[in-house]
Amino acid sequence: MAISVSFQCTVITPERQVLDTEATFVAFPAHDGEVGILCNRAPLLCKLGTGVLRVEAVSSNQRIFIDGGFAQVLKNRVTILTEQALRAEEIDVRQAQSALSEARAGQGSTLEEMQARRREIARQSAKLKAAR
Repeated sequence: MAISVSFQCTVITPERQVLDTEATFVAFPAHDGEVGILCNRAPLLCKLGTGVLRVEAVSSNQRIFIDGGFAQVLKNRVTILTEQALRAEEIDVRQAQSALSEARAGQGSTLEEMQARRREIARQSAKLKAAR
C-alpha cells in the first residue's frame, strides 16, 4: 500500500479562490510565528499574520502574500481564508517599494498611528519578499 505524502491546499479571499493545489509542504505566517504543515498533520485552527505563504506543490512551488485571516488544517486539507492574497507575479514591486519607503519615512504622533505605520511596513516588506 502506497503512503500518501501530499494533501490539498486552498487559498480563498472574499473575491476569489487564489490557489487550489496538491501540496507536499505548506508554511504560513501565523500571528505568532511561522507554521509548517506536512501530510497527516493533526487538526489545527490558527489565526494568521501578514507574510508569505510558501507552498511546495507536486507540480511547482509557489509564494503568495497573505494579509491576516485564518488557517484550518483538517483531514489532509489546508484551507487559508484571508482578506488579501497575491501570487508573486501579481505583486507590483515598484508600488510596494514606494509604499514601503513612504511608510518608513512617515511619522506617527499617536500610538495608533505608529502601530498602523509598523503594520504597513510589515505588509509591504512581505509583499516584496513574496515577489522575489
